[in-house]
Amino acid sequence: MSYQEKFRLHGERAVVTGGGRAIGLCCVEALAEAGAAIVVIERGEADAQEALALRNRGYEIELRIGDVTDSARMEAIATELADDGRPATILVNNAGIGQSGIPSQDVTDADWLRMMDVNINGVFWCSRAFGRHMVAARRGAIVNLGSMSGIICNRPQPQTPYNVSKAAVHHLTRSMAAEWAEYGVRVNAVAPTYIETPMGRMGTPEEVASAVLFLASGAASLMTGTIVNVDGGFTCW
Repeated sequence: MSYQEKFRLHGERAVVTGGGRAIGLCCVEALAEAGAAIVVIERGEADAQEALALRNRGYEIELRIGDVTDSARMEAIATELADDGRPATILVNNAGIGQSGIPSQDVTDADWLRMMDVNINGVFWCSRAFGRHMVAARRGAIVNLGSMSGIICNRPQPQTPYNVSKAAVHHLTRSMAAEWAEYGVRVNAVAPTYIETPMGRMGTPEEVASAVLFLASGAASLMTGTIVNVDGGFTCW
């Protein structure tokens, strides 16, 4: 197999949570361009219009409505894909939320619980739901969206709930990688820096999606349990 062929995803079915915008949308585009059939999970059809518009390029893109915090719904989607004979072989856990500027002493219970529910529970629910089918098939790749904030504290920005949730994603990645390696299922994560979204950040979603494509592909066949920093060297300082 040529090096270029290792990046091709023809015959793969990839699920991207929160695939309707920003990093998620770029992941959809990257994986589809590599040949994967895509299933976008979004909370509403309006959130997925840009992703669905990529069908105009000839890409196979489907939409499933659901919230990653709803474990039963994630299980149902995973089972539905398996029952039609094409279970997910790639999962990109992109859906997440952020919050900064609130000192720890002012964080409410609701703030904390919401952050953990989306950023860590949602990643686990999806990994469990789709991962069980990968384990059964003895093949698959999961890529989680962590953050450099799971490695450093980004002082002076007070954002303890977010930092903790992303650190948890990183260790969830390692833990599942250790468990599922014997079944041929790889679990890795990317840890982006501030990204140029509508909020205006440095770094681009395309740069993150390139790393996701690599980790999802056969080019990363010997990599599992790895957190790839896509941070422009920010965490070196």
